[in-house]
Amino acid sequence: MRRLEALILLLLSGALASSAAWSAHRAPESLPKQRVQDLHYGDVLFRFYSGDTWGALTSLEAYEHWQRMPHNEQDAQLLAGSLYLTLGMHNEAGRRFAGLLTDKVPVPLRNRAWFYLAKVWYARGYFDRSEQSLGNISGELAPDLEAERQHLLVNVLMRQQRFDEAATRLAHWQGPPDWMAYARFNLGVALVRQNRLAEADPVLTMVGTMDAAGSEMASLRDKANLALGYAWLQANNPAAARTALERVRLSGPYSTRALLGMGWAEAALGQYREALAPWTELHSRNLLDAAVQESYLAVPYAYGKLNANAQAAEFYESAIKSFDSEAQQIDTAVARIGEGHMTDDLLGTDSQSDQQGWFWQLKQLPDAPQSRYLYSLLADNDFQEGLKNYRDLSYMGGTLKGWDESMDAFRAMIDTRERAHAERLPRADALLATDAPARLLAARAAVDSRLTAIETGADVAALGSPEERAQWAKVRALEAALADASGMDAGELQTDRDKVRLMKGALYWRLDAQFKERSYAERRELRALDALLNEAQNRWVRVQRARSSVPSNTGEFEARIAALEQRIAQLKDRLAQSAQMQNQYLEQLASTALLEQKDRLAAYEVQARFALADIYDRASAPPPAAPARGASAPAAPASSAAPDAAPASDAPPAPTDTGAAPQ
Repeated sequence: MRRLEALILLLLSGALASSAAWSAHRAPESLPKQRVQDLHYGDVLFRFYSGDTWGALTSLEAYEHWQRMPHNEQDAQLLAGSLYLTLGMHNEAGRRFAGLLTDKVPVPLRNRAWFYLAKVWYARGYFDRSEQSLGNISGELAPDLEAERQHLLVNVLMRQQRFDEAATRLAHWQGPPDWMAYARFNLGVALVRQNRLAEADPVLTMVGTMDAAGSEMASLRDKANLALGYAWLQANNPAAARTALERVRLSGPYSTRALLGMGWAEAALGQYREALAPWTELHSRNLLDAAVQESYLAVPYAYGKLNANAQAAEFYESAIKSFDSEAQQIDTAVARIGEGHMTDDLLGTDSQSDQQGWFWQLKQLPDAPQSRYLYSLLADNDFQEGLKNYRDLSYMGGTLKGWDESMDAFRAMIDTRERAHAERLPRADALLATDAPARLLAARAAVDSRLTAIETGADVAALGSPEERAQWAKVRALEAALADASGMDAGELQTDRDKVRLMKGALYWRLDAQFKERSYAERRELRALDALLNEAQNRWVRVQRARSSVPSNTGEFEARIAALEQRIAQLKDRLAQSAQMQNQYLEQLASTALLEQKDRLAAYEVQARFALADIYDRASAPPPAAPARGASAPAAPASSAAPDAAPASDAPPAPTDTGAAPQ
């Protein structure tokens, strides 16, 4: 899983990359980096890196539909494939990758992508597609991944019952020590499945006696010994089985089945007292384990063989009570599941988690009647995958519900827009009727003509400041008054005229010195006014267009919302049906598993009652007459718990899966 997360990051690094040919100086396992050229693609990346996987994928699909990412189209496709992969939508992810992982992508990166896609197909149970993805790999991967690739391919072959091909491939392969241990285990299992136990024994013994570094290798070693031990038990070789089973740890995950098998090996050798040791240890463990349930019959069976009938009867009675009590609890659990509460109980403790898709796993069981029986079922890949699918369906149902509510909000927005349009329409019509742009253009033309006349006539006073124009007007008035003056002394009149002429000249000189600068400033303001008038005209045109187009746009939006509402309603119905079917499937799996446990307990209880009745019959019967000389002793009564008719344990004689690969 960690490696798949690394793949996603690798693919996302490719999401910022081009699919063009890469430069020679670049790392062979990476694509050349490229700038994000489309704003909408940047929005998708922002959502993804913010942890909003669903939002990123939804936005990406919407932007693709509207063709908003023309420059990053291939990058978006690669990102979409990785998002579908993380969400567990493997069919769509495979389709996207198949279209993108072409010769344009560097071979090492393409190989790694196919390898991790094969791992996902395997985890989902699509073994043929996993094999096909592995076949798309060109050459060899890096040494660590190549070993895991071989291991994965062998598992795929074994899952398809192609044991000959798996054994042939493993027989001549060499790899790292940890992967070689898994390879030998797989080879041993394949040989056992072909009834070639003599060849499988040295292979599984090599794994079962290796030096285990870490808990994972120790578990693999126990599993190899367990598989070999039960294989020898089925082959009626209890001595060899005992040798293998003795190597299984007492505290490991396979200890209960090893203890059970060890007891049957001792019993098959006629050593019932020695068989009591592992069976008694097993008897004290959790009754939910099938091996422990079988030990409830094996212990009194051994006591019966040792003629300790009182102890045998006591253990049989205790077993009957335990089986009956457990059966009642199973009935309660099945009833709870039948009420439809199982998935709600399972997912209730995980409702706050935002993680979706392939990476999610249920790690804590709720406090419910059926929980104690679901541990083994929860370890099953089919149940976990089904639970993931149900959880994702529930999440998508909630998402659609939110979108449905958004449609109501969008419809309210359109209603608000229509009301606002109705309120503003009279004012807009009144404004449009005034033909304001034409009046403004006429006023601007008048200003331009006036300025041209001022510049042509060199009317310097016209561009003066208000104070200067007032002063100029006073000078002109004084000049006119002195020109028409009469009855004054000629000398004084001339002196006053000279003073006015001097003031006029000084004022004119100052106005004339600033005339060009002021004329340029006026022309600059006029150009700014032209820009404003141009923008006003554009807005006026847009207002005119909006006046006629807004109602039709609103109708288009309403049609789109109505179509989306219909589509969402259909999707909600489909999701509800799928969720119901998935829930029924999970409940069926759980109920079947619980009823199988109940049936096994019922069979064990029947055997215990018959064995107990046999003990009581023999205890109450008169002692038999001594046999005549030469006559054989009477045979011991056949017990339903005897090795040749013992209740079958759920411990497989040779497990076909190999457990988790080393991380």
